[in-house]
Amino acid sequence: MLDEEDRLVGVVSEADLLLKEVGQGALGGYVISTGRRGERAKAAGFTAADLMSSPALTIGPDDSVSSAARLMHDRHVKRLPVVDDEGRVVGILSRVDVLSVFARPDGEIRDEVTKNIIQGDFALGPNQINVTVRSGVVTVSGQVESRAFARDLINALKHAEGVVGARSRLSYPAPDPSEGIVHLRPRPSG
Repeated sequence: MLDEEDRLVGVVSEADLLLKEVGQGALGGYVISTGRRGERAKAAGFTAADLMSSPALTIGPDDSVSSAARLMHDRHVKRLPVVDDEGRVVGILSRVDVLSVFARPDGEIRDEVTKNIIQGDFALGPNQINVTVRSGVVTVSGQVESRAFARDLINALKHAEGVVGARSRLSYPAPDPSEGIVHLRPRPSG
């Protein structure tokens, strides 16, 4: 359901409709919690506003597929509205959409990660980093310039389409212990 400014305010789910279908009688003769009161109100409702779950559970257009999958699993929902920064609906993400990404072949994931992320975003040569993909889990090994660089690369890999996890077998030089230390000279006396 949208408000006057086309912002999402609630969603009528299958679960909401099932409550309406079974009616108040199926909820028992007494109220044992606030959650049950909400179910009773939905079962007695006549309009979409009466039935809807509000606030709506949503995801942003730049959120990762794995974040969407986790949210859908944790909250037991089959669809997530995708909303922009102003709360306007720009799409709907279903379980089928999410699962189709995870069904992506490992070789395809490897090729995209190597070309777009390792060579493209991080400007590394094709032989600097070894990439393997097994069941959507990307493992990278090789030498990089720093721990921060390795961390940033792994974070980028986690957001690639079809990637369900990323493992680092990267090595980097140990930090110079004198970095960040400021040496002060004593003031001349006198």
